[in-house]
Amino acid sequence: MNAHLRRAAVALAAASMAAGLAACGSAKEAGGGTAKKDKKGPLTIGLLLPENQTARYERFDRPLIEKKLKELAGADTVILYDNAKQDASVQQQQVDTMITKKVDALILDAVDAKSIASSVKKANDKGIPVVAYDRLAEGPVKAYTSVDNERVGRIQGESLLKELGDNASKGQIVMMNGAITDPNAKMYKAGAHSVLDGKVKIGREYDTKEWKPENANENMKGAISSLGKDNIIGVYSANDGMAGGIITALRSAGFDKLPPVTGQDAELSAVQRILAGEQFMSVYKPYRPEADAAAELAVALARGKDLGDIAKATVTSGTTKKIPAVIVTPFALTKADIAKYVGQEGFFTKDEICTAKYRAQCDASGLK
Repeated sequence: MNAHLRRAAVALAAASMAAGLAACGSAKEAGGGTAKKDKKGPLTIGLLLPENQTARYERFDRPLIEKKLKELAGADTVILYDNAKQDASVQQQQVDTMITKKVDALILDAVDAKSIASSVKKANDKGIPVVAYDRLAEGPVKAYTSVDNERVGRIQGESLLKELGDNASKGQIVMMNGAITDPNAKMYKAGAHSVLDGKVKIGREYDTKEWKPENANENMKGAISSLGKDNIIGVYSANDGMAGGIITALRSAGFDKLPPVTGQDAELSAVQRILAGEQFMSVYKPYRPEADAAAELAVALARGKDLGDIAKATVTSGTTKKIPAVIVTPFALTKADIAKYVGQEGFFTKDEICTAKYRAQCDASGLK
């Protein structure tokens, strides 16, 4: 081959290589990592939940998700599970482990929606689609499912105002919001403010670190000291765990009659407090539809299927637009509502609720 032909061949090879690299780069940018093929065989799905202080995750979310995954993908589906126990750095390590184990999809309920973004990107770059569960994680998540979180806040606010009635203008309320690292907390807060603002005076408002009951307890003690117990007519608590800490602080302060306290998650202890008249209400979020949606989205993504038949909505996070989403409707839970939910999947049985301590209240509420 003469020099001219050799130069032409080298140029052609270089052009072909450059075109190939450009095509790979374009595919990666458009698809966010290696695209999943239509995988027919057994799947390995990762499931990472954020904490175990709230009873719902181990009692309802995990078993419901695992059950649905097996129904959809077969009994030989491998489910790799871990719980971060409210530690964001631990959860980042758990994502790394899931990547190392080459899961086909990852269902992730983030401890910290912002700090997990780099881990989501790592998974995405390795071709592992991430389904954000219950909290909208940042980074290139491929799907999301949760309840209508602003509606949760509106339900809480509306219930509190209804209970206060004419007393709404006769004092102040305390707002105990969730952790600022949780994007849901921001939505609960926005929903509640949309109802409460202009209708009642908010004397003190807190963003509660890590959603911990003991932190809510300390915040409530501060609010009582600042406002005076006679001026507090109600407490907006974003969830049931914090409501427990708040009620302990109110009792320690010597309230003759507890002001109405809201909550969320319909935890067993909260249901019992509601029966006993200690906590005014909670928000019941049907866990089955949310868990089912997470499993359906994960299996579809793992098999390279379109999400159009599953996700009818879209949401936008701080980093990603138009994320396919399944949004579940929540409901208010007051003493009058408990009987209709007892025994349903994702709620508690009569025997669990009606222990000896609460038997009289159960009988009075029709839970016989």
